[in-house]
Amino acid sequence: MTEPTTHTLEVPGALLTYDVRPGDSSTAPILVLIGSPMGAGGFGTLARHFTDRTVVTYDPRGVERSKKADDTSKSTPDQHADDLHRLISKLGAGPVEMFASSGGAVNALALVAKHPEQVSTLVAHEPPAAQVLPDREHALAACADIHETYLRAGMGPAMAKFIAIVSYEGPIGPDYAGRPAPDPRMFGLPAQDDGSRNDPLLMQNMISCTHYQFNFKALKAASTRIVIAVGAEGAGTLANRAGVAVAARLGKTAVTFPSNHGGFLGGEYGQQGNPDAFAATLRKVLNNAAVAV
Repeated sequence: MTEPTTHTLEVPGALLTYDVRPGDSSTAPILVLIGSPMGAGGFGTLARHFTDRTVVTYDPRGVERSKKADDTSKSTPDQHADDLHRLISKLGAGPVEMFASSGGAVNALALVAKHPEQVSTLVAHEPPAAQVLPDREHALAACADIHETYLRAGMGPAMAKFIAIVSYEGPIGPDYAGRPAPDPRMFGLPAQDDGSRNDPLLMQNMISCTHYQFNFKALKAASTRIVIAVGAEGAGTLANRAGVAVAARLGKTAVTFPSNHGGFLGGEYGQQGNPDAFAATLRKVLNNAAVAV
């Protein structure tokens, strides 16, 4: 795989930046790797495991290099889906294969519901779709509280609550809201408010992603082969449980991938998963080989 070339694409309300890593094969479909709010910088290690094909990564609108006209405005999965639709159209290489993680998985499912002809296989890894959970009322309230904390007190207190909920195992009960707020300093976060209100996670995507309602009828009818993936080490966490629930709504069983929510990371953003094993499983799934559930 050669070094990536960087490109831009103007879309309504934003200028997207994406990277193309040409591969050794001219016949394999392009592999698009996406997250949200994680940008292209999170997929360097995973991309290096697929040198046999062209790999495309991008920064979602409002993230890192992809600038929004108003970076305090919310971004929605439907907006991200339209951005991806335009990006794939720009690539002009027929239907792609896609690995989408976290909020990227929510956005990719929104894309496939509208444009299944653009994606031949989608591997949607741990979409944090609180809306589909049996405990949705309290899970959604907890997510809304994180956003409201950000508006009221800034990044540190809100991010501390976010870290707490993503690591929490089990259903979110009515008593969750009454738990003592974690101290931001426990996670090396600032306790003081710097006044900014443009964080890609806490401001732009927190509510729209977790509250998104999928078009399951369209997803079931889609020509795209949809695989829902969950991490072996994340059982009971919100994103893992949501992945299992989304798979069930589609009449499928979630496929287990090695490691956790960030299992594909190889040191990006200071996080270390198990990228070798993760990439090997992803390759099997893309090749439609049997993988343990």
